[in-house]
Amino acid sequence: MSAPTHYASPDQVEEAFYEAVARGDADLLMLVWAEDEETLCVHPTGVRLLGDIPIRESWRSIFGNASLRVQAEPVAHWNGTVMAIHHLTELLFVGDDPSPHGPLHVTHVYVRGAHGWRLVSRHASAADDGHQAMAEASRQHTLH
Repeated sequence: MSAPTHYASPDQVEEAFYEAVARGDADLLMLVWAEDEETLCVHPTGVRLLGDIPIRESWRSIFGNASLRVQAEPVAHWNGTVMAIHHLTELLFVGDDPSPHGPLHVTHVYVRGAHGWRLVSRHASAADDGHQAMAEASRQHTLH
């Protein structure tokens, strides 16, 4: 792995994350993660990985099985001076299959440290569109 890259913002980290996924490069992907034994990644299958070694090996396995293209759409961003939380919706395209998989609800947590911003947590879950539609419909009604 090369020397740490300085990321000036959480958005730069996120851009680098998706670029590494598009390249299928686990080592490049790990440059965006904080070097901490408490880093956390939860895949849509529910597998929870704690620490950089399990996270790296998991992504290597994923990239070894198929190429991925991710279409990520921001939903909400909360940015502070030392911590940021980004919630996104992702569609996955696997290999040459033009059909999207997903959507996924994804939360990224970033912290600012000595080498700029880094990803400390990623949680991806399969979206439940039926319940999501009900939740959005209920927010549109005002109760007095």
